This record gives sequence, structure tokens and C-alpha cells, in this order.
Amino acid sequence: MYSNFVNWFSATPMGSFIVKHVASRLDPVIFKATNGRFTSTGIPTLPMITMTAIGRKSGQPRAVQLVYVDDGDDFLVVASAMGQARHPDWRYNIEANPEVELQARGEVFRARAEVLGDDEKDRFWPRIKQAIPQMNTYEKRTDRKIRVFRLRRLD
Repeated sequence: MYSNFVNWFSATPMGSFIVKHVASRLDPVIFKATNGRFTSTGIPTLPMITMTAIGRKSGQPRAVQLVYVDDGDDFLVVASAMGQARHPDWRYNIEANPEVELQARGEVFRARAEVLGDDEKDRFWPRIKQAIPQMNTYEKRTDRKIRVFRLRRLD
């Protein structure tokens, strides 16, 4: 019940505002400090990672909390920006500098980001929307092409 409420609320206009302006700043710090056990809403209701990318303009590390969908050992993340008209900044950062650091499942490691082609995205999109129910709302809010990225561990 709690998970359903948090997932529903985060897709509302007020919930999206809170996620964008409050949780997006707090969650990477909380998630890192608790080794992935908590976010600003408590126990994560969806699978979460913290991705740290190098800012394309600043050259500084930028951490962002993201929901992911597993694809074997890879992580699929969606540049939805909660359905806003503009793409999220992290998308531009990983396109400019695809090597990132991930904190996931209690470990920290390097990964490489690559955008999924249209055919591959189309194949995964129903599964993504089922795993991340907010995507149904976010997809309706925007006309832009929402990109999906694969994060593959570097060994």
C-alpha cells in the first residue's frame, strides 16, 4: 500500500515538483549514506541507483538518483525528466562523458552508458512501463522522444 501511494504521488504534479526540487537533491546523499537502504521517502519503493557522471560543462561530478530496470547484469535508466518538455541534465552529461560511477545493491563500481536504439527501446518499453508505473504518466506529459540508456559494468 505504501509503495503504491509513493509511486502514485510521485507522478502527480505536486509529487513531481517535490521530486524535482527536494528529493533529487536529498536522495543521492541519503542513499549513499545508508548504502542504498533509504531515500527521502524511506525504503525505496522501486529499484534505485545513484549515478555519478561528470558534468559536460562544469567538469564536476554530478550525482543523480535513478530508478532502473534490470537487463541481466546491466541497468536500464530512462531520461524521462518526469515528462517535462526538456531532457534531464544527466542525459547530456552521460552522452558527453559515458563513463559513470554507480552505487547499486550495496556496491560502488564504474559503468559505461550507451543510448538504446529505437528498436531496442521499443522492445524494452512495455517492460519499463510495467516496472516503473510513473512512466505511463510521464510519457503522456511530453512530446519529446524519451531516451533509455543501458549502464554496463566496466570490469
